[in-house]
Amino acid sequence: MRIERGDIVLRSWQKADAERLAQIANNKKIYDNLRDYFPHPYSTEDAKAYIESLSDGDSKQLVLAVEYEGMLVGNIGVIFQTDVYRRNGEIGYFLAEEYWSKGIMTKAIQAITAYTFENYDIERIYAEPFFRNMGSRRSLEKAGFYHEATLKKSVTKNGVTEDGCIYALLRK
Repeated sequence: MRIERGDIVLRSWQKADAERLAQIANNKKIYDNLRDYFPHPYSTEDAKAYIESLSDGDSKQLVLAVEYEGMLVGNIGVIFQTDVYRRNGEIGYFLAEEYWSKGIMTKAIQAITAYTFENYDIERIYAEPFFRNMGSRRSLEKAGFYHEATLKKSVTKNGVTEDGCIYALLRK
């Protein structure tokens, strides 16, 4: 799979990406803004296992590598929900720190949400960034998402309970 948007390419993960993925993901600042199942430290073995898990053709998710000017710089995905939430998808992503604040993730979010709405029976895509993660929140807002709610003391990360947010984008 390949989705192009200017200097951004979203593409399927490849086994050869494991070393670069480990370089990107082995960053405490990235870990601090993701759910606890994301390992830290993040090894090449973790990267290989992650990429392998994506190769099983799981129809419950769309997860892609993010390239910027030909360089692998991050990860983005939509996890399709089930049961009464089956027309919802949760978006998640991370970006190599050296590429923060360049508008890359905003473009990646726009690209994957457009593709998802065009190709899946989804009405709503949402994200749940930590309240303090202003970079992620700005990327979502610039991509057209709106702030639905701040959930007081809803997440606990690194032993600290703090506020979370819900952002959403609806099919037009």
